[in-house]
Amino acid sequence: MRTVRLTQPDCWRQMPPTGRLRPWLTDRGSLTVKIIANVEKFNLQRLQQRLATPLKDERRALGLRQGELAVIREVVLRDDNTPLIFAHTAANPRDLRGAWRGLSKLGNQPLAEMLFHDPLVSRMAIEYKQLPPTHPLIDSIVTATSLPPQLMWARRSVFLKSSRPLLVTEVFLPHLLAL
Repeated sequence: MRTVRLTQPDCWRQMPPTGRLRPWLTDRGSLTVKIIANVEKFNLQRLQQRLATPLKDERRALGLRQGELAVIREVVLRDDNTPLIFAHTAANPRDLRGAWRGLSKLGNQPLAEMLFHDPLVSRMAIEYKQLPPTHPLIDSIVTATSLPPQLMWARRSVFLKSSRPLLVTEVFLPHLLAL
């Protein structure tokens, strides 16, 4: 007898794709540091940080019930005016008063400073997904960058501090392949 695993439309995979993006997708270090090493004029544009309804799979990762809001932070990592990475972070609002209190003070500073320099932070497995042009994160990217809707690879992982999750999703924009 063979076991068949059914996948859901919002399913994230444990295995990254092959191809030119693979080294970027699988790097467990800071993407910010990697981009800074490869570009001349790095900058981070904070698009928003607000209370919002998380996506269904984000709600599960954060342990939120249906109807509960999350703190959503979205930024674009760029080389001068060229967008390279769209980052979407989701956290339980109560954790901004506890484990993740530094998130509300970041402004235009990279989240990497908090995540990769704190020995109390651990990273769970990285998951991968090719986002369809109709995915809500693609809508945010189109609004922020004027890129046309298209398939884009993303990765995400949960970072834990004091057992409290912070979900970081990074979408790899087409210009990144030029690096």
